[in-house]
Amino acid sequence: MLNEFLFCGTLPLILSRVTGQILLLVQQCLMLFYPSSKARIEDRLIRDSATLLLRESFLTINNTRDTMSSGNDCQAQTLTKPTFDERGAAELVDRVFGLKVSWISSLPSYDDQNFHVRVSAGGADEYVLKITNSEDSQEPELIEVQTQAMMFLSAQGFPSATPYLTKDGHIMSLESGGTGLGSKKYMVRLLTYLPGTPVAKITTNAQILYEIGRLAASVDKVLSEKFQHPSVKSLHRGQFIWNLANVPLLDQYIYALGQNKYRAVVEQVIEQFKGKVIPKLSSFRACINHGDLNDHNILVDSCFASLENPQYRVSGILDFSDMSYGYYVFEVAIAIMYMMIESPDPLSVGGHVLAGFESILPLTAEERGALFLLVSGRFAQSLVIAAHTALLYPENKAYLTITAKTGWKHLMTMFEVGQEAVEKKWFETAQAYTHHAPAP
Repeated sequence: MLNEFLFCGTLPLILSRVTGQILLLVQQCLMLFYPSSKARIEDRLIRDSATLLLRESFLTINNTRDTMSSGNDCQAQTLTKPTFDERGAAELVDRVFGLKVSWISSLPSYDDQNFHVRVSAGGADEYVLKITNSEDSQEPELIEVQTQAMMFLSAQGFPSATPYLTKDGHIMSLESGGTGLGSKKYMVRLLTYLPGTPVAKITTNAQILYEIGRLAASVDKVLSEKFQHPSVKSLHRGQFIWNLANVPLLDQYIYALGQNKYRAVVEQVIEQFKGKVIPKLSSFRACINHGDLNDHNILVDSCFASLENPQYRVSGILDFSDMSYGYYVFEVAIAIMYMMIESPDPLSVGGHVLAGFESILPLTAEERGALFLLVSGRFAQSLVIAAHTALLYPENKAYLTITAKTGWKHLMTMFEVGQEAVEKKWFETAQAYTHHAPAP
């Protein structure tokens, strides 16, 4: 028992937190005597403490993903992003799926690795090779359910990718490889490539925001009412950091923000979330959430386009890796938050998305009452976890901090304007749709 305590993560975690407190004390002392060097000292100590906390003590995001080693197996669970180069990825496609790659290009990703692939033969000629990080790859049941959900949605008429089977007839395969040191195993899938433009690349308007709201409600509704799988219980993901119910877990990562006005707002979000949202969870309607309908995971095509009034339709739904059991109101809050990111008028976004969502699933009074804090909570999750992960993987900082470019500004604006005024704007906009709802 003592050996397990010493080497399976408990003692390193305690030591890391003690070390963090010491570093913070040193930081405060230095800034007291050298105030002109405050910014440089703070930046250096944040980075140094992050190195100690994260690289040596295994304090990573995914330690909160309910993916600790099982039984008495003593193993440090650290997330390792795959490191395949294009040649290695092409060889993987050939060896596992029996397809010859004619062209391949790396795609941006968070903690997995994705490649856009063209092949010289086969059913479809374009695919996405998805190589899951080493830690999530240890949960084959979860990846199986996520993939089966994609196949189910495709069969239901949703624009979702489907897997190309391996040479052995399976939807995925556990493989070794990559250019990094050590031998890691990664779950590999080859998914059909979905055409379209990410919402992040267009100027959104009321029409597409409404459609995205409808999509969010429709996906969760059909998954919750019709999707069945023997391993669906794996979607009960406990302390999975991206589930909106787990906003309070951000306390563990907030140090990555340093000491500034942004941190103060996030701390306010967390405390209000604990007091006003957590006690009401039992009154919300439960469902299966996609969990990540962000502006990069929804693809659109233009239809009946004009320069003055472009119209869009959803052509693709990407990335089911954050699927989990949650609540319907979580999905609309997540969609609202991400649609605000690139909008020139972010506070108006919520009403259009909410109207589309409620055309399928009207929210209850309790759910509506929590919407402001749920949207704020998702902003906090995205911004804090991105800052934390960027310390782990500085080479991927540009992608990891996409949301931060405008996210902090929008979160600060929400709190400056205030919950009552923001909700009034959202609800009045949504109400207006009941008098002239768009044609389906």
